[in-house]
Amino acid sequence: MSTVLHTQAAEAADGAAAGGSPRRRTVFEAEVRGRWWRFALMLVITAVVLVPIAVVAVLAFTPGATSTTTGFTLENFTNVFTQTLASTWLGNSLLVTLVTVVVSVAVAAPAGYVLSRGRSKAVSGYSLLLFVMQSLPVITSVVPLFILFADLGLADHLLGVIIVYVASTMAVATWMMAAYYDSIPVSLEEASWIDGCSVFGSFLRIVLRNSLPGVLSTAIFAFLLAWNDYLVAIVFLRTDVNFTLPIGVESFFQQNTTDWGSVMALAVVMMLPPVAVFATLNRYFSVGGIGGSLAGR
Repeated sequence: MSTVLHTQAAEAADGAAAGGSPRRRTVFEAEVRGRWWRFALMLVITAVVLVPIAVVAVLAFTPGATSTTTGFTLENFTNVFTQTLASTWLGNSLLVTLVTVVVSVAVAAPAGYVLSRGRSKAVSGYSLLLFVMQSLPVITSVVPLFILFADLGLADHLLGVIIVYVASTMAVATWMMAAYYDSIPVSLEEASWIDGCSVFGSFLRIVLRNSLPGVLSTAIFAFLLAWNDYLVAIVFLRTDVNFTLPIGVESFFQQNTTDWGSVMALAVVMMLPPVAVFATLNRYFSVGGIGGSLAGR
């Protein structure tokens, strides 16, 4: 009996020295293969997403067919900003986007707080109204709005486009802020009320200060919608000095020819602000700052 036990112990020791039992080795190898498959799949998806962007960047720095230069060059960017109204279009896009972001966040922040904390028929009706408004596609309201804005003198004006952008982002922005407010414990506000803070004061000092990731997410949503929009801008803006960048890119497409160098250069210019915004604000997306406020409770 002791001989059998000694033999089994020796086999177990040999198995452990060889990397564990065969079953454990099989499970480990399956996990490794699964990780490699996931890595390969993510690599393919990343390549599919980044290859078109890389092609646009390469073509933007490639000389055109009529150019006398060779190799990578900034000629396309120089031609775009010296021979066209690209700088004006860029300024229009920045102005429209900035105003849309500021107004959307300023209105959605308190409105989302009401949806999150308020419990009444009026609030529920308002929430349902937001959902119905968002379910309607923008194309259904573009033509009536154009007729109305033409009577008000807002057609072919950046203010008219801003109004449409703010109205388009308001529903989703309010829902986004309300969803983030739901993650903030009400006990924090109750503690501030006990200390003598008003409801509006607790909203500013407690809720809004702990909602930076939600505010930034809402701002980025409004930024991308206003920055990349083409449909609303092409309907409302008629004069080239009022164009935004998406319409400016479209202006290089002629009936029988296309200036691809200018198109790709302006496309690269359009990609830079969103990339800069994400790179700058990425470090502020943290949701771990609320837990410390509840320590000891």
